[in-house]
Amino acid sequence: MKLFGILPIALVATASSPASAFCPSRHMANYGHSATEFEEAAQTRGDFISTAAVAVASAVIVNPLEPAYARGRATLESAYDRYSPRIVDGGKFYKGQLFLAISKGDWKAIESATAEPPKKSKEDRTLPDGGTAKRAALAGGFSDSRVLSAMDLFAATFSDSSISPKTKAMKTEVDKLREVVQGLNKAARIALGEEKSGGGLFGIGGKAPSQGELTKEVKDLYLKGGNAYNQYVFVANDGLPVQLAKLPFL
Repeated sequence: MKLFGILPIALVATASSPASAFCPSRHMANYGHSATEFEEAAQTRGDFISTAAVAVASAVIVNPLEPAYARGRATLESAYDRYSPRIVDGGKFYKGQLFLAISKGDWKAIESATAEPPKKSKEDRTLPDGGTAKRAALAGGFSDSRVLSAMDLFAATFSDSSISPKTKAMKTEVDKLREVVQGLNKAARIALGEEKSGGGLFGIGGKAPSQGELTKEVKDLYLKGGNAYNQYVFVANDGLPVQLAKLPFL
């Protein structure tokens, strides 16, 4: 079953509308700042990076955003060093291996990519680290444990005694990604016959969803997740100290 056209199809569908797939929101400063809207442009997966870069740069030049401060530069740099590798690696996995799994309709690969590690066993408790490394290695390439938890923790770095608008904005995107990951995993398990839909899954109705319906759903979820990831990156990069490399967009 050839589904490789997932992104081109979606992008063609959006070419005549302001919305752009895998692009930070045109309302970039929705966490307390104001900014100009992105110039509308038809997107393709190949030219997304250059177009997004131009759009972000233009918005900052026209109406610079206020700097976002964390709990001290040392704390921010420490959190960046600790969590950014997992966030960046997660993005690479998302646009690489996960994209291929969805384009091929490889349900087992989709399930594996979004799977959580097993719970701690008695054997794990005998290991020096309590089995943490062993279980982490079993987590999916874009799972909550491997990627989203790091995104949550990095977002929290931008708050002090109270939750800042920046942290709230970043966590909003993580929540969207969490829904996407759970939805992808559930769809894969249903497609593999490992889980029943329970009726009404994804708004399909009481009957069990067909392979075609599940395929459409994971395509939609994938695009939703890509947009959420890029919006998270945009907010995270706003006001980031110059000595820290900007997180890359998908």
